[in-house]
Amino acid sequence: MSSLSLAVRDSSTMLRRNLLHARRYPSLTLNLLLTPIMLLLLFVYIFGDTMSAGITGGAPDRSAYIAYLVPGLLLMTIGSTTIGTAVSVSNDMSEGIIARFRTMAIHRPSVLVGHVVGSVLQSVISVVLVGVVAVAIGFRSTDATALEWLAALGLLVLFSLALTWIAVGMGLISPTAEAASNNAMPLILLPLLSSAFTPTASMPGWFQPIAEYQPFTPAIETLRGLLLGSEIGNNGWLAIAWCVGLTVLGYFWSASKFNADPR
Repeated sequence: MSSLSLAVRDSSTMLRRNLLHARRYPSLTLNLLLTPIMLLLLFVYIFGDTMSAGITGGAPDRSAYIAYLVPGLLLMTIGSTTIGTAVSVSNDMSEGIIARFRTMAIHRPSVLVGHVVGSVLQSVISVVLVGVVAVAIGFRSTDATALEWLAALGLLVLFSLALTWIAVGMGLISPTAEAASNNAMPLILLPLLSSAFTPTASMPGWFQPIAEYQPFTPAIETLRGLLLGSEIGNNGWLAIAWCVGLTVLGYFWSASKFNADPR
């Protein structure tokens, strides 16, 4: 078999392995998925009227706040899902299966590729589930064209790929599953410090750069523009740049840690 055929075969095997683990042990994925769903319900039904009045400066309009909130929650869902990837990678490294894989005639990068592709698939499924909940409570995107929906899906997949490679690196440097979960916690915290829940212009001046110059805010504003027709500006290019940069950084970081001497 050619090197490409071996890589595809072994990566497919590792992907099936990781999907089987996710199916047999769904509690972690479900726990991480519940976080954005609970935040969605909390902010819509508890804070929705107050937040919408503060953002628009007019009468409370919960439906308007649902539209504002959902793009940020979709990206937060991706961050939540990738924490499971960090934990899974750390478990593989600490439980000895990687040492076994190193002795076998397999394509070595396929181990990481299986984790990454499996995580991206789980992220997309999780985003769809959160999207279904959002539609059920009133989210609508009637003005988006088919091309804009396709672009939104592409952005979500690209963002998921970027965060997954970072999560893989975090898992590789973590000695335990608990440490991996803690190391990956910024992937959930960063959306809370972005424009997901409130515009950056309403934040204190000293805090605005923290909210603006991070990967989630341009991605959220781009997704809002695609789904709701708001102004995208430079956010589209910034979101793509963040995704590409994090993917490259995460890939080389993960590859260097994986190929290092076993711990």
